[in-house]
Amino acid sequence: MTRFVQKTLVAALAATFAIGAVAADPAKTEAAKPAPAVKLDKAKVSTWIGMDIGQSLSQIKDEIDIKVVEQAIEATLKGEKTALTKEEAMQVRQEFMQQMQAKRVAEQKAMADKNKAEGAKFLAANKAKPGVKTTASGLQYLVEKEGTGPKPKATDTVKVNYLGTKIDGEKFDSSYDRGQPATFPLNGVIKGWSEGLQLMPVGSKYKLFVPADLAYGENAPGQIGPNATLVFEVELLGIENPAGEAKPAEPAAKPAKK
Repeated sequence: MTRFVQKTLVAALAATFAIGAVAADPAKTEAAKPAPAVKLDKAKVSTWIGMDIGQSLSQIKDEIDIKVVEQAIEATLKGEKTALTKEEAMQVRQEFMQQMQAKRVAEQKAMADKNKAEGAKFLAANKAKPGVKTTASGLQYLVEKEGTGPKPKATDTVKVNYLGTKIDGEKFDSSYDRGQPATFPLNGVIKGWSEGLQLMPVGSKYKLFVPADLAYGENAPGQIGPNATLVFEVELLGIENPAGEAKPAEPAAKPAKK
């Protein structure tokens, strides 16, 4: 814990000095609004340090005794004997990290199993709804608007607008929110997207219901979760020329290939 706290303090102080350096730059100070004057004292600085340490420890708050942490900090700052030697502390650190890793793996598996079961139940009910079609791979789709343009090939680059949600309706990504369409090659996205968009003529709007094995599987981003079945509303705006046109900035959470 001692090393962790020391690293936290060093990082916090470094960030503070970096901010101070920017504020002292005449070229940047002119445009910046003057910060309100703060009269520093030990209480304020100590409160800031305590808040910073507390924030850093928030993810493991249930694993620690804050009173013991305080005692260890005080003893270390005073140069007094601590309850653990440096060697013992290092051993505790290693064992604790292994324990936390095992806990995360178990939690991840439990969530993956839960999401898989819920996804299977959702897809079983969804396939019976009017207008929903299911492909041989298990991808489900609903035509909301059928376009009249050409269909893209797997090697094409497409321009789309889309909204991505979980099966409970929680939104995790949207090109509409960013205010600009997304452009990417179909061989660089998740399988469900690559297959689904090849079914769509330009000008179409489809809703894609993507099973976990055609989405991110167990390696999904944190905001999605492992083995999650996903729902995308997709508008195919056009097929780009990957060799002749520059790609715009890609969305922060585009449906990347597994």
